[in-house]
Amino acid sequence: MTAELAKPAAITVMLIVPDADAATSWYKTALGATELWNLGGVAGLEIAGAPFFLHEVNRDNPAETSPDQAGVTSVRIEMFTADPDHIIERAIAAGATAGSAIEDHHTPWGTHRQGGFTDPFGHRWSVGDRSPLNRLGG
Repeated sequence: MTAELAKPAAITVMLIVPDADAATSWYKTALGATELWNLGGVAGLEIAGAPFFLHEVNRDNPAETSPDQAGVTSVRIEMFTADPDHIIERAIAAGATAGSAIEDHHTPWGTHRQGGFTDPFGHRWSVGDRSPLNRLGG
């Protein structure tokens, strides 16, 4: 097996947004994202080492649109962090809409704290502690 195949796979999301520059700015301010690269309309960002991508709406590809334009979302972004309360408060202060309040959920792996918000581009975020990742060493 080659060294590349021995590395764990990475799964990330590419969020479709109406304005990639505005979204990049918002994610930097609201969630402390760092810009990895920007191709003009397509950008790579990361939050605490977790990469995600933005792609501006392409009018020639109606199969991919932003949730705010479609009026629905089919994906919820899950973020696991040491301080979910702080992340949600910071996002709301930057213009996100509050979602479910942070509360304790009793799960097979123990108590899991989670709440959420919807960003200004229509993407729903659930933000919880790292407890679901404990079996992975997270």
